[in-house]
Amino acid sequence: MTLTPPLPLKSVLVANRGEIAVRVFRTARALGLATVAVHSDPDSDALHVRTADAAVRLPGAAPADTYLRGDLVIKAALAAGADAVHPGYGFLSENAGFAREVQAAGLVWIGPPPAAIEAMASKTRAKELMRAAGVPLLDPVDPQQATSADLPLLLKAAAGGGGRGMRVVRDLDALKEELEGACAEARSAFGDGEVFAEPYVERGRHVEVQILADSHGTVWALGTRDCSLQRRHQKVIEEAPAPALPEALRASLHEAAVAAARAVSYQGAGTVEFLVTADGRPYFLEMNTRLQVEHPVTEAVFGIDLVALQLRIAEGAALPLTPPQATGHAVEARLYAEDPALDWRPQTGVLHTLAVPGEVRVDTGFADGDTVSVHYDPMLAKVVAHAPTRAEAVRALASALAGARIHGVTTNRELLVRSLRHPEFEAARLDTGFYESHLTALTEADPEDPAPALCALAAALAEAAPAPDAPLALRLGGWRNLRSQPQSRRYAVGGTEHEVLYHPARSGPPELVDRPGVRVLAATPELVTLEVEGVRRMFHVKHNSNNPGVEASVVYVDSVLGAHTLTPVPRFADPQDRTEPGSLLAPMPGTVVRVAEGLAPGSPVTAGQPLLWLEAMKMEHRILAPASGTLTALHAVTGQQVEFGALLAVVQEEPSA
Repeated sequence: MTLTPPLPLKSVLVANRGEIAVRVFRTARALGLATVAVHSDPDSDALHVRTADAAVRLPGAAPADTYLRGDLVIKAALAAGADAVHPGYGFLSENAGFAREVQAAGLVWIGPPPAAIEAMASKTRAKELMRAAGVPLLDPVDPQQATSADLPLLLKAAAGGGGRGMRVVRDLDALKEELEGACAEARSAFGDGEVFAEPYVERGRHVEVQILADSHGTVWALGTRDCSLQRRHQKVIEEAPAPALPEALRASLHEAAVAAARAVSYQGAGTVEFLVTADGRPYFLEMNTRLQVEHPVTEAVFGIDLVALQLRIAEGAALPLTPPQATGHAVEARLYAEDPALDWRPQTGVLHTLAVPGEVRVDTGFADGDTVSVHYDPMLAKVVAHAPTRAEAVRALASALAGARIHGVTTNRELLVRSLRHPEFEAARLDTGFYESHLTALTEADPEDPAPALCALAAALAEAAPAPDAPLALRLGGWRNLRSQPQSRRYAVGGTEHEVLYHPARSGPPELVDRPGVRVLAATPELVTLEVEGVRRMFHVKHNSNNPGVEASVVYVDSVLGAHTLTPVPRFADPQDRTEPGSLLAPMPGTVVRVAEGLAPGSPVTAGQPLLWLEAMKMEHRILAPASGTLTALHAVTGQQVEFGALLAVVQEEPSA
C-alpha cells in the first residue's frame, strides 16, 4: 500500500526509551528519516541511544525527572533539529498538554489531536462520551456508597492504564484501604489520583479493536486482538484476531470502535478496549490514544506497518477507503525479567545473551551485555509468530521461546512456553483469570524431570573439558596413571543440589560414576553430547563469572529439555538467612512509596498486614507483617531508595498462648 505525503517529514524524535524507541527508529530509517533519541542517565548507553542518529541527555534517573519532563523533551527536539515527535507508548504518550506544547513549538505531533486525547484521557469522561455514542458500558459504582451487593469491585485510575492504580475488591472492609492505595499509586504514576469503581466481571475476556484514522474522515477498524492472559492487570500474551468470537459480536465490536473514534474526531492509531462476558456481552473499557505494545500482531495479520502509517497520517496523507484484508493468525508473548513463582518479582542485572531462533519477530530494547535497570519496566522483548492458522502460530511461538538462549537474568520464558502449550489456551478457552487459576501448575517444578541432573552433568563435563588448543598438560586434565577417587562437582539447580562424579581419561571422554544409561560422546567447554538411554542429546553450555556480587561462576545450560541456570551456591544468598527473625527486608531494589498510616516503633501489627509499599520497575509490591506482634524498628521512610536486602523494619512476634 502506497501513500503520498503532501508534507514530508525529515527528522523524528522519539519521546520514549527501550524497544518502542528502537521499533520506531527502524521504520523511520526505512522511510529515510533522521532519528533522535532522548535518554536518562541510566540509559546513556542503551540500545535505543546506540541506534539513533543523534541523542540528547535528560539529566537524572527517575521518569519524573527525565522521560516525563515534556519541556526537556521539546527542548531536545529543537536542539537536535527534529521536526516531529513520536511519543511511543507510556510516559507522555497520552498527555494532551504535552501534545499541545509540541505543536506550539512548531513540531509535528505524531498522534491524535490533543482534544481527542483529552476527551479519552479520563476514563470517567470517556465513558460518558461512549454512552452518548451508544457504546455499551458497565454501570459505575460510587465507592462511598458501595454495599456487599456491589462486590466484587474493580478500582481503576481515571488518568492512566497498564494496571497502575488498579485493585480488585472482594471484601467491603478492605475497600477503604484499597481505595487509598489505588489513589496513591495513580497519583504517583500519572500525577492524578482520581479513581473510579465499576463491577468486576469474573472470567471475562479482554478484547480490543485496533483503529486507524486519517484527517480526511476515513476510519479503519483493523480487526480484533485478545489480551486476556494478564498478570497484575498487565498483558502477557496477545493474539490477533481474537479467537472463538461469533461474527456478529466481532462486527458489533468493530462498529463500536469506529463510533468511539468518530465521537472524538480521532486521527492516527488507537485502540478501543472491551470486556466480553462469558455469555458474550461486550462492555467498553477504555480507549488508548496511542500505539499499543501489542500492535505487532495486527501488523502481521494485515501486512502493514502501523508506525509508517502514523507518520504518513501526520504528514497529512489520506488512507484508502477500505483497509487491506487480514490473513492468518499472529500471537505475541512479552518476555519479562521477572520470577512468576515469586509473586512476579522483577529481576535486574546484566543480560548476557538474548537469542531467539525460528521465523519469529523479536522487538527488543536490549542487546547482549546490556543491563536491566531497576528504574524501568522489566520487559525484555516481544516475540511474535505469524502463521496461516492459530495452532501453527502458537506452536511456532512456543518452539521459538523454548529454544531461546536467555542468560543473565531470571525471566518468565518457561511460564510463556507452558501457557502456550496449556490445553485451555490451545482450545482458545481464554479469560482474565487464567493465571489466577493455573499459575501454581505453570510454575511448579516436576520432581521427576531428569533435565536438571543431566544439565548438571553437562556443566561439570564442560568445565572439566580443556579448550581444543590447550597445551598437552591441560588436555590431559585430571588423568592419573593410577586410578584414584573420582572427581566431584556440585551444582545447585532450582534449589536442588546435584553431584557429578567421574574419572578423567587419558584420551577420550571421562568415565561417569553411578550414571547407568548415560554415555559421554563428546565434551568441549561449550558443547556436551550425551547418549541417554540410547537417545543422543546435545547441551550448549555457557559460563559467566563476572556478574557483580556473584562469587562463583554461573553456568547456563540449554537443550531441547529446557534451559537451566546452575551455580555452585545460590546466585543470590537469601538475606533472611543472615538476619534476626521478624526482619523485613527489601525483596528487590526500589523506592518506598508508602508507609502504613500511623505506623511507628511500638505499633501493634497483625500477620499479613501491609506495612510498606515498595515500587520497582513500574510495579508496586506490598511488604507484609510476617506475624502478629509489635513493630520494634522502622528504618524506611516514604521516598527512600533501598537496595536489595536492605532492612526496612522489624516485627517482634507476640508469644504464643
